[in-house]
Amino acid sequence: MEVSHTVINLIIFVLAIYVGYHVVWTVTPALHTPLMAVTNAISAIVIVGAMLAAAQTETWGGRTMGILAVALAAVNIFGGFLVTRRMLEMFKKKDKKPVEVKQ
Repeated sequence: MEVSHTVINLIIFVLAIYVGYHVVWTVTPALHTPLMAVTNAISAIVIVGAMLAAAQTETWGGRTMGILAVALAAVNIFGGFLVTRRMLEMFKKKDKKPVEVKQ
């Protein structure tokens, strides 16, 4: 009996989601910013791959999927930079207000 490649790919996809979920949620808060930076770099690689895939396809369906992949990866990168910026702002020292002396 031979298993379909689609079923194998679907199993790998579901396992990747499961492992990714548990890896991300067990990361300590101090490591979230470096993790987001790595995720942004991976998304940049995805954009390059999606552009290449979209450019080399001959069908409109392939080009549409490539353009969709570029758009979603761009949204992911933009959101990742926003989250990274918010995380870095949490670590900045806040200015202390001067203490007023009552007379």
